[in-house]
Amino acid sequence: MGPIKIDPQKALDEALRFNRKLAAGFQSLRSLDEVDYGATPKEEVYREDKLVVYRFKGKDKPTAKTPILIVYALVNRPYMVDLQDDRSLVKNLLAQGEDVYLIDWGYPDQSDRYLTLDDYINGFIDRCVDAVAKRHKLAKINLLGICQGGAFSLCYAATHQHKIRNLITMVTPVDFHTPDNMLSHWTRGMDVDLFVDTLGNVPADLMNWCYLTLKPVRLFQQKYIGLVDILDDKVELENFLRMEKWIFDSPDQAGEAFRQFIKDFYQANKLINGGLKIGDKDVSLKNVTMPILNIFAEQDHLVPPSASRPLKQHAGTKDYTELAFKGGHIGIYVSGRAQREVPSAIHDWLKARA
Repeated sequence: MGPIKIDPQKALDEALRFNRKLAAGFQSLRSLDEVDYGATPKEEVYREDKLVVYRFKGKDKPTAKTPILIVYALVNRPYMVDLQDDRSLVKNLLAQGEDVYLIDWGYPDQSDRYLTLDDYINGFIDRCVDAVAKRHKLAKINLLGICQGGAFSLCYAATHQHKIRNLITMVTPVDFHTPDNMLSHWTRGMDVDLFVDTLGNVPADLMNWCYLTLKPVRLFQQKYIGLVDILDDKVELENFLRMEKWIFDSPDQAGEAFRQFIKDFYQANKLINGGLKIGDKDVSLKNVTMPILNIFAEQDHLVPPSASRPLKQHAGTKDYTELAFKGGHIGIYVSGRAQREVPSAIHDWLKARA
């Protein structure tokens, strides 16, 4: 290998461009206000302890007769589905005529340490479903579960079939033991009893660190190096900071629910292997008999497609549809492609089953 040849003039020009970019970036940073999130007006329709159910308001009245209740994961804040005006799954569903509700779980504290999966699924979700159904004088509503919230929604749909008309799952793990699921490999050997007994609630910062280290080069280095390229673009900089705010605005995890989720889902893989019990209810995917739309991301590093696809063979429904989206775990909510494709696909699928 010969010596590396460097053109002094090109190197100088590159350094000058970099300095100009940094100078413009500092000017942009000084002019920024606190970045906010949530593009769509909403109203509170139900509250229980820290949990709130919101109904979103579009420009026009909904045309859909059956509302959608979004069940988000516990590990992140749900405003990712309504991050900003041009990156909003909610806004685009409303534009299609859907009537959209969302469960905001809030921020658990030490008083929530002993909440169980039974409390979340047969308690909170069930009462939220009832609250939305009562507002519309309906026996059944549509449920849209996202990531861990999708796993919760599958459990709920398996034991409360009489309350769910259609089920939509997005980036939802079903088989937790696929070879390409790095998060699963990490947690299978974990002494979760020692972990929870020591910590109580699981700190959000610890959870964030684990997720970031799944792709350390990309999430610790590349994205911040790439930040230099947009420092002088106020709009792009605001978008970047808004996403960073969401990533690090994570709730702690209620200890007992975390213990159960790791043991029953990640370690024992009971959604696939059987034997799952939530409270006094036996959970079997064969009892998920309503129509299912299963949406997953082809480049998802948290919930690989191989973890989502098994829903087809294990669910009891005769009406099953898959949508594979070209993107990652977060891109499925916020990318330009997602804004064009996902809301319309959900709406068309629901309309065909109205």
